[in-house]
Amino acid sequence: MPIVESSYRPPLGFGPGRGHLQTLFPALFRRVPVVTTQRERIDTPDDDFLDLDWTPPTGSSRLLIVSHGLEGSSQAPYVQGMARSFLRRGWDVLAWNCRGCSGAPNRQLRFYHSGSSDDLRTVVSHVLRQKNFERIALAGFSLGGNLTLKFLGEEADSIDPRILGATVFSVPCDLAASSRRLGAPENRLYMASFLRSLKRKVISKARSYPGRPELDLTGWEAIRTFKQFDDRFTAPLHGFTGAEDYWARSSSQVFLPRVRIPTLIVNALDDPFLAGGCYPAPEAEPHPDVSLEMPSAGGHVGFVTFG
Repeated sequence: MPIVESSYRPPLGFGPGRGHLQTLFPALFRRVPVVTTQRERIDTPDDDFLDLDWTPPTGSSRLLIVSHGLEGSSQAPYVQGMARSFLRRGWDVLAWNCRGCSGAPNRQLRFYHSGSSDDLRTVVSHVLRQKNFERIALAGFSLGGNLTLKFLGEEADSIDPRILGATVFSVPCDLAASSRRLGAPENRLYMASFLRSLKRKVISKARSYPGRPELDLTGWEAIRTFKQFDDRFTAPLHGFTGAEDYWARSSSQVFLPRVRIPTLIVNALDDPFLAGGCYPAPEAEPHPDVSLEMPSAGGHVGFVTFG
């Protein structure tokens, strides 16, 4: 489909070129009441668990499934903001937590990564099997957007007709390009924050699985980039040969041609996390079902509005 002209108009002071402000302002100051207050724990096929947070049932036949970003959770303000918006419009909402992101460590050696669409598949299958929704939509932010697009490409030939469409925001469709962009000097604060959180998870996992070579912590303090972290931990823990193999096999960009339901990707041009193939115009322009919206401002999961 043609590239979508964006209707987003940033407030004064948050316009193009203010991507860092757009990114940091809502992360630091946005407060959203939690509306997904009912937790359900489901088992995974590999004897692990996922925590699902639901809005109280309204009797609606429509459901939105929301996937959060890297080191986020179902409680993140951007997730709750989306959930509240849809709840007001008569939808039920399910916000699920990636493994290890719900406040409880997961059981297996692995945890989650940008390509772990198998867990989204488990969530969707559970809903389709156990619930009575007639119409289901998907939404995802950042890593969760990548999972959503990858899932839709993988399921293209067998997707349930109840799944009607998807919208994803600030998606690192090209993980290699995004990782390099985040490694730039101007992004060192974001990188340090992500790695600090991820390292805590690896240290905790190493205590649970002592002696595992995939969790060798020797020299872990020197890790400063996603390339180093993914080579050292993400790849061996999840069956990849290294960071480059992980990025290549997990980037949603390569799955876009197979998507078969209406899908909108919203990636701001001033997003400090995105570069290169994260703006998949060549894939979207000839695609009958995938649309790409590239507002000039918005930052990463920002899109600040007032009132």
